[in-house]
Amino acid sequence: MISANIPNSVRKAIYKRDGYRCALCDSNRGLQIHHVMKRSQGGSNSPHNLITLCMYCHNTIHGTRFPDCPDYMTPVELHEACIEYLADFYAPDWYPWEEGEP
Repeated sequence: MISANIPNSVRKAIYKRDGYRCALCDSNRGLQIHHVMKRSQGGSNSPHNLITLCMYCHNTIHGTRFPDCPDYMTPVELHEACIEYLADFYAPDWYPWEEGEP
């Protein structure tokens, strides 16, 4: 799922920050950028709101599970894990609702 709203420089920085792996399951297959706080709810395109997910975790968090996807977390648990990952990474200044650094 590619969002034209995320500049390529930001997209590349997120992949690099997350070690070119899914931040939740450590897979390197089908990497995608996910907005933790939805843009429709005021979430921004800043690194504070973006996380690298594999296609399996990304689809699951949006409510669609691939047949061969491990059933280790629910969409709610995945969303909470994303929040925890970013909040820990940017503590104590995590704020995903505005562009740029806080």
